[in-house]
Amino acid sequence: MTVDNTRRWWTLAALSLSVLVVALDLFVLTLALPTLSADLHASSSDLQWFVDAYSLVLAAALLPAGLFGDRIGRKRLLLAALVLFGIASVGCGYSTSAAELIAARAVLGFAAAVILPMSLAVLPVMFNADERPRAIAAVGGAAFLGYPIGPLLGGWLLDHYWWGSVFLINVPVVVVAIIAVAMLMPESRGGRAPRVDGAGIALSSGGLMLVTYGLITAGENGWSDPAAVATMLAGAGVLAGFVAWERRGSHSLVDVGLFSSRGFLWGTILATLVSFALFGLVFAMPLYFREVRGYDALAAGVRMLPMLGGLLVGLVLGQRLASAGRRAVSTRVLVAVGFLVMGAALAAGTRTTAATGSGFTAAWFAVTGLGLGIAMPVAMNAALGALSPARSGSGSALLTAMRQVGGTIGIAVLGTVLTTVYQGGLPAGLTTVARSGVTAGIAIAQRAGSAALLADVRGAFVHGLDIMLWVCAAIAFASAVLGLAFLSGRAGPADEAAEAPARAGMSV
Repeated sequence: MTVDNTRRWWTLAALSLSVLVVALDLFVLTLALPTLSADLHASSSDLQWFVDAYSLVLAAALLPAGLFGDRIGRKRLLLAALVLFGIASVGCGYSTSAAELIAARAVLGFAAAVILPMSLAVLPVMFNADERPRAIAAVGGAAFLGYPIGPLLGGWLLDHYWWGSVFLINVPVVVVAIIAVAMLMPESRGGRAPRVDGAGIALSSGGLMLVTYGLITAGENGWSDPAAVATMLAGAGVLAGFVAWERRGSHSLVDVGLFSSRGFLWGTILATLVSFALFGLVFAMPLYFREVRGYDALAAGVRMLPMLGGLLVGLVLGQRLASAGRRAVSTRVLVAVGFLVMGAALAAGTRTTAATGSGFTAAWFAVTGLGLGIAMPVAMNAALGALSPARSGSGSALLTAMRQVGGTIGIAVLGTVLTTVYQGGLPAGLTTVARSGVTAGIAIAQRAGSAALLADVRGAFVHGLDIMLWVCAAIAFASAVLGLAFLSGRAGPADEAAEAPARAGMSV
């Protein structure tokens, strides 16, 4: 049954809200870690697991979530995940120990692993080739809104309420999303329910979890850490076994043949590279604003907002150019322009110093968001447009998994770059604690009452930040070249013949 036009766009708003709540939860936590450490008597290991429990379960559950969405219905699975996300948010907010919070965060990660791919999976089913770029821009934009809004909202809540509020804020948003999805979103599933690939689920979940944990460990202990290297190699081996199994299986968890599609392959690669660069940026800049510039949590969040403004302008501009692109501007050119703008802004950001004014950081933040808003929806449309309606759930989960791993790699690699340069710029003789991070280094300098040491610590961190931004800029420039070289001239949507039966199979 065909869904009327107005209802489809209201459904899109509900999907965007579902994605936004996941993005907010990821970024509001970062500002709450110092408070959690004191109130829950959490060790450094506990603090790491507050973040890692979410990431590990999310990575492990993404691909199975896509399969079950195709099998039992995407709407049904999305509603169940939203309910679970709300319950887990309450569990996080009222945790009385580190162990309780870690367990609740793991449940949050499981729910998010369903919400993210299901929100993308219905787009190839509900929207035709002309409409799909706008739909992807809305959902993708909602995900990226969490970057600037999360620190801002988290800072305001931490300044006015107790730490549990950063989790409870999810609840009203989830309730609205549940009502909207239940009332507006049509049910959809694959034409034939795929069999459950138990071996594929075990191999993909185990491999992604091992790779993610190895990357997290490398980010914490350095890339020479034997346990981190061994874990990553083991994960890579398991994933290689997963690919071999999927090639042999007649009822596979994912269609590895998708990578023979130029649109899916390069759209996914470009989306992953952006996640690599951007995750490092959004985790490093709050440290710059809080520790180097000395702003409180709310003020630091406010200074992340220019990226939001640039992103919104980029999304609107990109969609107008994409519509014109069917006549004049090719997809590959549009992607390249977006990444070039993003790379130029990040390169300009390398001039940031400990005394840089807010106007300069706001400017390059805004232009970074502008480039992101132009390029990302087009790259994702190239990938999603290659998916058949029957396997849009598993295909979207594969895209989401690649982006998630890319973000994790970005945090680990770029965090290592930042830490290595920071440590190399510190005066000789400082304690190991001071070298562990800028927060500890500044605390030690302030306790010692040494203005010179404080300036050295801040200067070392900013130098590391600038080098990290050069790496991010290089990734953006490389993405522009790859887009020009390998993307097709126009986005590769699924053909209309495939879309028609998909729409006919939706129930309202």
